[in-house]
Amino acid sequence: MDAKEIIARRVALELRDGMLVNLGIGLPTLVARFVPKGMLVAFQTENGLIGFSAPPPEGMENHDLTDAGGGFITALPGAASFDSATSFALIRGGHVDLAVLGALQVDAAGRLANWMVPGKFTPGMGGAMDLVAGAKRVIVAMQHAAKGEPKIVETLTLPPTSARRVSLIVTELAVIEPTDEGLALRERAPGVSVTDILANTGARLIVAEETLEMPLGCP
Repeated sequence: MDAKEIIARRVALELRDGMLVNLGIGLPTLVARFVPKGMLVAFQTENGLIGFSAPPPEGMENHDLTDAGGGFITALPGAASFDSATSFALIRGGHVDLAVLGALQVDAAGRLANWMVPGKFTPGMGGAMDLVAGAKRVIVAMQHAAKGEPKIVETLTLPPTSARRVSLIVTELAVIEPTDEGLALRERAPGVSVTDILANTGARLIVAEETLEMPLGCP
């Protein structure tokens, strides 16, 4: 099981029956592969579709069925398509139960940076700012470090996406919850020690006497 699968499996355990869920581009889209059996979740994409699932098998792609990042998706029976204005009205109206987003950084206050790197080409902010502001819960799904540098930092060095703190951070090493007191370590991945997590984190973590092992759902 690679790092991305560990993250996607753990995030999928935060899904609940009947939720309207937005999956950001990249790693978050993998969550659709691990919906718990028997659970009905409606996945939404900003470009105007509710009711999609994991990418289709190779050779079965439909160029009219893509997510906001251009990746191929599968429309489930009963799926609904509409314009992006309606899609963003759902987001801005507070109707999205959960948004799962990738991140470049998250700081000690739980603020997310994920829409641009200064000096590099940025096609636009996408829906990230709307989702962080409008979704009922926001989960960051990201790898713990990039090029040897922690992505969970004391202070953002990249432009923030929103002033609102996220609800949960899930990496291949840990589950971390931003709270009023700071970043609380809730779970550690199988085979990962608290010492490993602290060594790869650039912000102070609140650590309980016992840290639970991260569940990863069914094999």
